[in-house]
Amino acid sequence: MLRDITTKTLRDQGRTLVWWALSVVLLVAMYVAIWPSMRDQPALNDFLDQMPEAFRNLFATTGADMSTPIGYLQIELMSFMAPILVILYAVAAGSSAVAGEESRRTIDLLVTAPVSRRRIVLEKTLAMVVGTVGLAGLLGVALVVEGQFADMGLPPGRVAAAMLHLALLGLVFGAVALAVGCVTGQAGLSKAIPAGLAVVTYLVNGLGAMVSWLEPMQRLSPFYQYAAHDPLRNGVSWPGVVVALATVVVLVVLSVLGFERRDVRS
Repeated sequence: MLRDITTKTLRDQGRTLVWWALSVVLLVAMYVAIWPSMRDQPALNDFLDQMPEAFRNLFATTGADMSTPIGYLQIELMSFMAPILVILYAVAAGSSAVAGEESRRTIDLLVTAPVSRRRIVLEKTLAMVVGTVGLAGLLGVALVVEGQFADMGLPPGRVAAAMLHLALLGLVFGAVALAVGCVTGQAGLSKAIPAGLAVVTYLVNGLGAMVSWLEPMQRLSPFYQYAAHDPLRNGVSWPGVVVALATVVVLVVLSVLGFERRDVRS
């Protein structure tokens, strides 16, 4: 089993993944159930228009129409709750990959197995990717399938594009957690740093259009790559995909180098 680290990692997370999947399905069901009562409330758009611009930018409400299914989901689900859900999972997976093993005193089982440290990191990364993409994919399937019960008529292609960007957003922060864990071996740091970074980059993206000194940094925010193109309405932004993938690859390389050069705590 130790020779297939990816399978073992996913198997160890089996019960946790089931709860994550159930939570996603129930969360989507809640938003779908609320939709019929929201589409007949045109005053909501007036309320959104009267909100300060900073709030509209932070919650991705600029140009969104609450009377349409896509606008409703963009505001209520995709701007905040869905990113939080996927980022939490990815960070937890990235943190537990190496730093978590050290904190549980199980790292010896990995480093003494007939596999290289590089392979350990890469297979742990693959497990994180499979889990994160699977969670985002399940969210998309739940939106399309459950949305039919409320006549939302969501276009599967646009939903798939939004889920691709959502999964990449989670993987960026998951890769940060992995890199910090591989370099330091500290489980607490590997969770705290990506969490703090997520908050900072979220604010930078939301306020970048309003604060002149933040504007140059806005395009560096993973949330900009996730939401600026509005994939739920416009499809995949391939430049955004490339930037997110490149970020993940760089962080994984740093993870490999950090873990190979560090003395592991037993």
